[in-house]
Amino acid sequence: MDRREFLQVAGAAAAGGALQLHSAVGPAAAGRSFKLEIGPVQAELAPGVTIATTGYNGQVPGPLLRMREGEPVTIDVTNRTSHAEIVHWHGLHIPSALDGASEEGSPMIPPGQPLRYHFVPRPAGTRWYHTHTMAGRDLSLGTYTGQFGFLYIDPAREPGRDPGGYDQEIFLAAHYWEPSLVSMQPDDVNCTEVAYRYATINGKMLGAGEPVRVRKGQRVLFRILNASATENILLALPRHRFNVVALDGNPVPHPAAVDALSLGVAERVDALVEMTEPGKWILGSLSASEREKGLGIVVEYEGAVGEPRWEPPQAMNWHYGLFSAPAPGPPEPAEPVTMLFEMKTAPVGQPNLWTIDGKSFPDVPAMRVEQGRRYRLRFVNASGCAHPVHLHRHSFELKRVAEAPMSGILKDTVLLDRYGVIDVDLVANQPGPTLFHCHQQLHMDFGFMRMLEYA
Repeated sequence: MDRREFLQVAGAAAAGGALQLHSAVGPAAAGRSFKLEIGPVQAELAPGVTIATTGYNGQVPGPLLRMREGEPVTIDVTNRTSHAEIVHWHGLHIPSALDGASEEGSPMIPPGQPLRYHFVPRPAGTRWYHTHTMAGRDLSLGTYTGQFGFLYIDPAREPGRDPGGYDQEIFLAAHYWEPSLVSMQPDDVNCTEVAYRYATINGKMLGAGEPVRVRKGQRVLFRILNASATENILLALPRHRFNVVALDGNPVPHPAAVDALSLGVAERVDALVEMTEPGKWILGSLSASEREKGLGIVVEYEGAVGEPRWEPPQAMNWHYGLFSAPAPGPPEPAEPVTMLFEMKTAPVGQPNLWTIDGKSFPDVPAMRVEQGRRYRLRFVNASGCAHPVHLHRHSFELKRVAEAPMSGILKDTVLLDRYGVIDVDLVANQPGPTLFHCHQQLHMDFGFMRMLEYA
């Protein structure tokens, strides 16, 4: 059984019960409510550059969904497309049936049909929502589309503000457009499997959208999301530094300033920037070719004139360990559970196959856990591709990255370097079927997934 057949069976089975339990029928539940429509969008990326895609509420990105930690919400989603869809609430600790992954038993939304999600949002911080459908070789589906948007959960203790204060809060989502498959050879160390024609921040190519308008002396909190289907990114703002205060929405134990940001697919970074250098600047990719595709946005000081400027950062000093607590943290669990990630090279013109411990999903055996126990997971990358690996419905703690010990950094997605090793600790505290996968759409679609099941 391949993944398409598996999803058809799982989705049909899940829809039979879950649609009845969570259908958009009856009065709205107590708490804040939102409405999303999945449908066609004509997205103008720049003057003269308009693409047809699928998005939420006729826009790209979808609307910011802002809610309060611990206060129930109702989200009514209607599917206006011609194929089944699903919405994944990325980074939230919610039941499997509501999480938005067919593999966990979440229901698909049939064409033309509504589905009501009702849950208590947690944990606080920068989360997001996106489709979780399979695309395979059809690059007009899945996360190649415009189906993504920010979901922010205000802390219960301090709604609307973060400790430390800031003058502006800016949400920026990066995405790539018009993908095409690239034949990858075994010696291709860049791991280029999908090529793109355009790139945007908040749905606009560099220079095409409204700039981020600032004043000298302001403290600006940037909440940045990599919503690409497959591309990891590096970003910088010339003559400014990013003081990173949260990763994947979770406050870091040791905020630290960096010259450039690294974001794997699905990662989020919250960073404070002191606006001290008046002018017009390009907040964009370190790569000139990526900026030419559009990956950037203008940051414009009040009263600034002239053309936006780009300068390379002084250093690329990014490492997760910069944000780690000095303490060793909880005692190390017993023998780690090792997962080996490998690539099986396909014939030219075919996507490569990905394996976990030698098998591709759905043939990968599920990892069994007991509620309340702490597990050490060791991710071993035996391929030349970097992998943003994501665990649904849980947060995990980084313990060792590239031989560097660390503590206190909680994430739901971590970028595993090519031929790298990462150790994380997982507390099994969210009972229910849980999906683990590489967040690169092509890798996920072609085998890089595994289920975590509670005993």
